[in-house]
Amino acid sequence: MGYSLERKSAVLMRMLPPNNVPIRQLSQEEGIGESTLFSWRAEARGKGQLMPDADAGPEGWSSCDKFAAVLETAALNEADLAEYCRKRGLYPAPIAAWRAACE
Repeated sequence: MGYSLERKSAVLMRMLPPNNVPIRQLSQEEGIGESTLFSWRAEARGKGQLMPDADAGPEGWSSCDKFAAVLETAALNEADLAEYCRKRGLYPAPIAAWRAACE
């Protein structure tokens, strides 16, 4: 079964902070198989999108997700960084630490 790009994007957005809906719950609510959702998340990660696991706070993010956050925030000014962090349930300090680790 094919899903529209709009539906796929909407479901992926629910996986992101601050929602962080677990894949098992999304599968039940949306009627989409867990394997499909895992595939969509892997595809998004492959494109460099920040797609952390729902049950892991920022301290439990993979190095790939941390790097994606560093890339997404590299050109942001302080106000835009604060907005980015609010939307994702983060603080600027971990992003600064991750950036330093990348450098």
